[in-house]
Amino acid sequence: GMTLFRMPLFVWMQNSANLIFMFSVGPLIAGALMLLADRTLQTGFFIPAQGGDPLLWQHLFWFFGHPEVYVLLLPSLGILCEVIPTFARKPIFGYRMIVYSVVAAGVLSFIVWAHHQFVSGINPQLAVAFSLTTIMISVPFAVIVFSFLATLWRASIEYKVAMLFALGMLAEFLIGGVTGIHLASTATDIYLHDTYFVVAHFHYTMFPITFFGMFAGIYYWFPKMFGRKMNEGLGWIHFLVTFGAFNVIFIPLFAFGLAGHQRRIYDPSLWENLVPYQHLHVIATVATIVLLLGQIPFVFNFFWSMKKGQKAERNPWKSNTLEWDTPSPPGHGNFETAPVVYRWPYEYSAPDREEDYRPQWLVPEAKPETIEVL
Repeated sequence: GMTLFRMPLFVWMQNSANLIFMFSVGPLIAGALMLLADRTLQTGFFIPAQGGDPLLWQHLFWFFGHPEVYVLLLPSLGILCEVIPTFARKPIFGYRMIVYSVVAAGVLSFIVWAHHQFVSGINPQLAVAFSLTTIMISVPFAVIVFSFLATLWRASIEYKVAMLFALGMLAEFLIGGVTGIHLASTATDIYLHDTYFVVAHFHYTMFPITFFGMFAGIYYWFPKMFGRKMNEGLGWIHFLVTFGAFNVIFIPLFAFGLAGHQRRIYDPSLWENLVPYQHLHVIATVATIVLLLGQIPFVFNFFWSMKKGQKAERNPWKSNTLEWDTPSPPGHGNFETAPVVYRWPYEYSAPDREEDYRPQWLVPEAKPETIEVL
C-alpha cells in the first residue's frame, strides 16, 4: 500500500507548500487589518506621529512574502521530480535527501524574511543573523538541484517538450539561486538593494518556477487530461522562443544593477553613468514583445490539440505514478478499480523487465522456488 516514502515527490512538495502558506499568511492578514484600521479608524499602528512604526508593516508583510516564494517554488520542483526521471529513464537520485531538504527548507523559510530589510534600519546584529539563515536556506535547494543533475548524469534523455521546459527551469532557477546569494549578504545587498540586479534575480527565480514549471506540467499531463497529445513541433517553437527571449530580457538587467541603476527611475539618461546602458533597455523591450508573441503557438497548440491532437494511450510516457493507471482522460472516480501500491514511484531502468520501467501498481512477479542441493 501507499506509505510516506512511496509517495511521489510532487505530493511531498505540494503538501509542504500548503503548510508553508497556512502558517505564513496569518501575519499578512493581521497587517492588512491594521493598515485598514490606520486608514479608516485613525489608529496609529504604522504612523510614527502616533507612536507607530512603519517597519512593523515590513516585518508583517515579509514574514508572509518570503515564504510565499517557496509556496510557488515547491510545486514546480515537484513537477520536475516527475518529469525529469520519466524522460531521463532513470530513478531519481536521493529521494529521501530531497524529502528531508524540502522539510528543512519549509522550516527555514520562516526565519529569513528580514533580509529584505537590511537597508530599512533594522539592528545590524539582527541583520547578521538573518544573513546566515538566508544563506543556509540555499543548502536544501542545492541538494535538490544536485539530485536532479545526478539523475540526468549518463541518462538516456528523451527530449520531449515537457523535458525541455523542465531543463529550462532548472537552468534558469540555478541562475536565480546563485545571484540570490549576493543579496543574502549584508555587504553586497546594501549596494545592490533596490537596483535592477534585484529585478533580474527575482525574475530568474519567479518566472521559471511559475511559467517554465507550469508549461512542463501542462505538456506532461495534457495527454492524461484530454486523451490527446500536444504537437511537439509547435512545442519546440514555444520553448525556444520563450527560453531565448527570457534570457535576452533579463541578463542585461544584471549589468544595470551592477552599474548602480536603481528601479523606478523616470528618466535614467539624467545620470551620466547610466547613459551607456540605455540601448539595453530597447533590446529588453523588443525581447519582451517577442516573449509575448511566443506564447501564441502554445495557445493555438493547447486548444487545437484538445480536439485534433494525436490520441494518447493510457500511459504514453511510460511513467510509474498512479495517475497513469487511469484511462485518458479519466472517467468518473478516476480509477476503474482501487489501485494497490507495491513500490516507490521512480523505478526506471529495470534490468529484469522487457520494458524499462516498473509502475507502482504492477503486481510483483512471483520468484521461482529454489530447491536446496545437499
